[in-house]
Amino acid sequence: MPLTTTGGLVAEAAAHRGAVAAFNVITLEHIEAVVAAAEAVGAPVVLQVSENAVKFRTGRLHPIAAAAVSAAHASAVPVALHLDHVKDEALLREAADCGFSSVMFDAAHLPYRENVAATRRAADWAHANGLWLEAELGEVGGKDGRGPLDAHAPGARTEPGEARRFVEETGADALAVAVGSSHAMTSRDAVLDHALLAALHDRLQVPMVLHGSSGVPDDELRRAVLGGISKVNIGTALSIAMTGAIRAHLDADPEGVDPRRYLAAGRRAVTEAVVQLLGTVAAVPAR
Repeated sequence: MPLTTTGGLVAEAAAHRGAVAAFNVITLEHIEAVVAAAEAVGAPVVLQVSENAVKFRTGRLHPIAAAAVSAAHASAVPVALHLDHVKDEALLREAADCGFSSVMFDAAHLPYRENVAATRRAADWAHANGLWLEAELGEVGGKDGRGPLDAHAPGARTEPGEARRFVEETGADALAVAVGSSHAMTSRDAVLDHALLAALHDRLQVPMVLHGSSGVPDDELRRAVLGGISKVNIGTALSIAMTGAIRAHLDADPEGVDPRRYLAAGRRAVTEAVVQLLGTVAAVPAR
């Protein structure tokens, strides 16, 4: 199937009051597992490559992007490619030539005015090059002399009026909102602020994105989608599944040296995890 676009998938999901799941991939095994799970469930997916993943891949974006594009073309379900949490504007400018249809530009660590200026530049470039741009806004710092609070720090929240103004000033196509989830959670016990999510949904005219969804339990994820989240980002849950399976395989076979065997175990575990998560995100009934 031809590579599709993130913006198209998100718009389709939002039109049906649902969400598309977006999975961060680091290795070829991640890519294969996510696509296999999506085919098993019959749901579209977004493959996300983060700036940190690019750094791990020796700073080269094209090889992992080429693998993701190839997997998308061979897939029986729609697959889009998204460049995630980009702070380096030079990396942003590589996206259009590598098959990405969208970028999440991350300037949320900056004070509000600097975040607006940087995101506006990124959005202008993205739109001129046919890309859909996601941005992020958490609690604005500078109060009482404090610096900005990272959008995923405990207690960070996105203020609805400020969020609307931010989207208007930047031209962002979607906004990742801080409503109680956090990156890199290894336990699924995050409690989301659904009243805040409802207020954001009322004020914003663009799709909302939930980051840090690995730490959000199924019922909370379902409520978030029903509350207006149109894109659900998941990364750490895949790492937990892969690492656990590889660790168990090596513990059971301490003399084994063939990486295909333990990588296969890791890939199977990621596939199972993605099937379960897609069953939660993609199966939310329309309101």
